[in-house]
Amino acid sequence: MNTQQRSDGERRTGTQGMIDKLLDERQEMLVLFCQVAGLEPYSRTESLENLLQTFCQVLVDYTAFGHFEVFGHISDGSERRGRVIKVAEEIYPGFVEATEAAVNFNDKYDLSDHALKLDNLSKDLSSLGEELAIRVELEDRLVATMLAR
Repeated sequence: MNTQQRSDGERRTGTQGMIDKLLDERQEMLVLFCQVAGLEPYSRTESLENLLQTFCQVLVDYTAFGHFEVFGHISDGSERRGRVIKVAEEIYPGFVEATEAAVNFNDKYDLSDHALKLDNLSKDLSSLGEELAIRVELEDRLVATMLAR
């Protein structure tokens, strides 16, 4: 096997690993999102606080991985396929909006530096869910392009 073939195979393996990690983190985040949403009506309990704290951490991890690792891989020149770069450029604005929504939700509901207020949790989860649905669609479009041969 020549060096070019080996390099292409290593890149594909790296891309597949990155995509697998993104999808695993997304799945974990969505499960926790559903668990939090399923507790409505919300009342301040230790179990809700713990679940919300876990959800916020996973949400931030998932958001950061997609934003910095996946898009970082594309923008740093590691991705050379024009189709992937084109799709990434097309979806990036929507991806940023979803990232901002996740960060804003985390800032409001992460309990590390302020008390939990549940007054708008249902509305905020609904808004976040809409943004996450858009992000999932955009990610799926990018992933499909990245996996195409």
